[in-house]
Amino acid sequence: MVQSINTKVDLVMEGTSYMGLTDYGKIMIGDKGFEFFNERDVNKYIQIPWDEVEYVIASVMFKGRWIPRFAIQTKEDGTFSFAAKDSKKLLSVMQKYVDPKHMVRSLTFFQVMRRNLKRLFKKKDK
Repeated sequence: MVQSINTKVDLVMEGTSYMGLTDYGKIMIGDKGFEFFNERDVNKYIQIPWDEVEYVIASVMFKGRWIPRFAIQTKEDGTFSFAAKDSKKLLSVMQKYVDPKHMVRSLTFFQVMRRNLKRLFKKKDK
């Protein structure tokens, strides 16, 4: 059985992890860190302490009405992608532990395309 890193739990919510194959489980936000526990396999879990979190990147749609996914970028281990049943509520609880300046929006599809086209045409001009 996995031992939680949290001593006090603020929120427990159904969620999805997008590490490799999609895993369904519970997301727990507590005083020590962010945790994801798989529903079926107790050996599949993700624990991220708050001091390890660099950025929280949210995919925002329809001017903030819907947040389908968010990612947690850590200082050493990379980026972990998640979805929650109510992402707005989850991100508002996370604001207690993560500096709001480190909670950012992800780029939209058209912003990514525009950047790639600019880079493509800059290389041709040289």
